[in-house]
Amino acid sequence: MPVATKTIKKPKVTKKSVPAEIPEMEVKKLPEEDNLEKTETDDLSKQSKPERYFEAVGRRKTAVARVRLFTKAGDFSVNGKPYGTYFPTVDLQKISEEALQKMKLFGRFKVSVKASGGGIHAQAEAVRHGLARCLIKFNPDFRKRLKRAGYLTRDPRMKERKKFGLKKARKAPQWAKR
Repeated sequence: MPVATKTIKKPKVTKKSVPAEIPEMEVKKLPEEDNLEKTETDDLSKQSKPERYFEAVGRRKTAVARVRLFTKAGDFSVNGKPYGTYFPTVDLQKISEEALQKMKLFGRFKVSVKASGGGIHAQAEAVRHGLARCLIKFNPDFRKRLKRAGYLTRDPRMKERKKFGLKKARKAPQWAKR
């Protein structure tokens, strides 16, 4: 049996269907707009280069600290607060600044840290880990001393997950003979 085919005709485009050229409209600028354009470009040229920094991530348990080490001298802040207020005890402050103290560079850099997760102690150790990584990016010769001090090793100890049939990771329910 022959198969019937149907042809579809394309519509013809004529010169009448194509629109004529659209005349361009004149746009008048207000004198205020000229001033705005000049000030914006002046502000952009006056802006200095962005600050140079080294960035690294430090981790401990579930705590994560994103550390930025700026090359100019400045303060040490954690989550927008001075590290002395964020880490209330002297022990936590010492832990967080140990990498800088080891290299005798404390006070020479501006340090900005975003810490999240875990507890305050884990965050302090995450800050130390991140600072050590930043210092290596700043100067690779620091690696040997920081590695020997143990600041580059990510402490892998984490809470073990709970297993089914148990109350915690390893604690079994109380056994009864009868």
